[in-house]
Amino acid sequence: MPDERPRRATALRYAEGSESPEVVATGAGELAKKILEAAEEAGVPVRQDPALVEALSKLDVGRMIPPELYVAVAEALVWAYRLDAKASRNR
Repeated sequence: MPDERPRRATALRYAEGSESPEVVATGAGELAKKILEAAEEAGVPVRQDPALVEALSKLDVGRMIPPELYVAVAEALVWAYRLDAKASRNR
């Protein structure tokens, strides 16, 4: 039986010097599609991590990431920074 749950997406922003990343967008279905399209248009890497997006989707927009998600979000940020560094070397 196929998974009937709508696709989910959450966008984060981390500003240098901030206490932690902040949720800037979250949603399911069509809203998730728009979040993913905006990320693609902006050249922002998209990480597929169902467990993390499930946890992040419970947070309100504007909320800072709670300490219990720091490790998982840090891993995602390291992944994104590595992609960015690799892309910069290939330019």
